[in-house]
Amino acid sequence: MKRSRILKLSIMSASALTLIACEQSQEVGVFENLEQCSNQSGFSREECTNSEKLARSEHIRVAPKYSSVTDCERDFGADKCEIAPQRTTTGGSVFMPMMMGYMMGSMLSGGRSMMPQPLYRSMDDTKNFRTGDNQRVSKKTGLTKVSKGLTRMPSTKTRTIRRGGFGAAARSVGTRFSSARKFRRFGGFRSFGG
Repeated sequence: MKRSRILKLSIMSASALTLIACEQSQEVGVFENLEQCSNQSGFSREECTNSEKLARSEHIRVAPKYSSVTDCERDFGADKCEIAPQRTTTGGSVFMPMMMGYMMGSMLSGGRSMMPQPLYRSMDDTKNFRTGDNQRVSKKTGLTKVSKGLTRMPSTKTRTIRRGGFGAAARSVGTRFSSARKFRRFGGFRSFGG
């Protein structure tokens, strides 16, 4: 009798932990391009196109920013950086990594309301897609489960960072964008604004 009671309690505990784990993860689609998304069952071409456009518009806001192309390329690779539309208050150029993919919600987990976001690949971890806040998402494209925390939009980057590894503690350098907003720390920053 005691053995069956212990077994029942063990099964109930395991079920509760499984439910908690399921609630804390979400299925998402990770894609490098529009074609991959459109070829994935459960996603329409229109949804894929809209999600890619939204991720590209967020890319400018959430991508890490650098004061030199050399620093950016050390973190993301040769020819993997571009000039950001922002300028420093002294008129200097700002550089950011190119978007290497995007993540969007999956209908299977009710994630269609998730805001699509850009993804990056760093030199320190070329196999994984990462968010603008340097959170690892997935090595593969297609449907994958991620923690719910990864589906939140990355912070706005209003400061530049110096070489130190994507997301690693880096040296602060000190110039602001003219459109500075509230932000969360991302390595050592140089801000853009006044």
